[in-house]
Amino acid sequence: MAILEMELPPIVLHASTQANNRDPHHVKFLHDAGIQRVVLARELNLDQIKEIHDTTDVELEFFVSGALCVSFSGNCYMSIAGGERSANRGSCAQNCRLPYNLIDGTGTTLIKNSHLLSIKDLDLSDQLPNLVEAGITSFKIEGRLKDVVYVKNNVSYLRKKLDEFLDENESYTKSSSGRVFYKFDAEMDRSFNRGYTDYFVNQRTAKIGSWESPKSQGQYIGKLLETKGKGYLIENSDVLNNGDGLYFINEQGEADGVQINVILNELVIPNNFKLIPEGTIIYRNSDAEFNRLVEREDSAIRKISVKLQFEEIASGFQLTAIDEDGYTTSSSIEVQKEIAKNEDVIEGIKKNLSKTGNTPFIVDEISINFTNNWFLASSKINEIRRIVLENLIDVRINSYHREEFKLNKTTHPYPITSL
Repeated sequence: MAILEMELPPIVLHASTQANNRDPHHVKFLHDAGIQRVVLARELNLDQIKEIHDTTDVELEFFVSGALCVSFSGNCYMSIAGGERSANRGSCAQNCRLPYNLIDGTGTTLIKNSHLLSIKDLDLSDQLPNLVEAGITSFKIEGRLKDVVYVKNNVSYLRKKLDEFLDENESYTKSSSGRVFYKFDAEMDRSFNRGYTDYFVNQRTAKIGSWESPKSQGQYIGKLLETKGKGYLIENSDVLNNGDGLYFINEQGEADGVQINVILNELVIPNNFKLIPEGTIIYRNSDAEFNRLVEREDSAIRKISVKLQFEEIASGFQLTAIDEDGYTTSSSIEVQKEIAKNEDVIEGIKKNLSKTGNTPFIVDEISINFTNNWFLASSKINEIRRIVLENLIDVRINSYHREEFKLNKTTHPYPITSL
């Protein structure tokens, strides 16, 4: 809380999950101190989230994907106990991902060299509707030190899930503009994951550990059916590609893997052959073809919907654009009107007006109001369309209002009477 005593700029303040936000009294304390949004602890269930929402007026944010901590959010001292890096200050040393021995009270080693504190990754994609109903206004995706494929894939998958819910529930609206067009099918298990759990959001479940390894398990493929020479026959091998990385647990109970060199007549041949027992479960933790597709800059593009109105005026023609947020702009072009010889001129005009290119817009609707079948050169149509869309970008930028918040210092007590 010391940061609230500093000379802060007039920005809206959010409380990280590292502030140990897991009960209504604590969250209300933060809101009264000037915090406008609170990221709740990952360990909470739906009933606890709803209780906090019903008790406070603050915006609530919740993690729905990514790595989980074995300790309470914002109340972990394991990292700093082993060094100078505090997990509660965003500098976790990842001690829970290390291998440990399990020793009983008599000194007998029950489990040796296993990742006993490593937890699977969080996946609450099926819980988005329930979380919205419980009072969550923003969803958080953990992606620290992850690559572009992980971020784009997970964000895209969850965005689609959220849009599906919003399309069916008109009582809720999104806070962002536009919609995204994808050139890939987002699936969370096709990028980094240690296996998935819904953690405690509904109830506590037993199988939340990723004990074999803290590394990426990836996407389930199938069983290894047979080894032939220096290659493998694997269930569902038709989905595999040259260059893919395969993951499996070896006979020593350790995470292991190979990279595919080539696939010949369903025989998967790795770069470095390893003997894998028949029946071993095979995962793909690096999808070469999928990665190349997602890494492309045009694999996910957001576009803002625009309606265009093209009409004749005394001096020529006028084009008006109105986007989905109500921003509008117009431009006119002076030309000598002449009747078109082609009867399909309207469709030609609509086709040219629809070409938005690399602008952030997509045309959803075009209305043309002519009293005659006027001819207009394609170059003129393209020119006025370009001017209007460029102006609309300027209108949106100039209309942006930066939200500011003036912090008022308080003296209200912290809601704990004893330690």
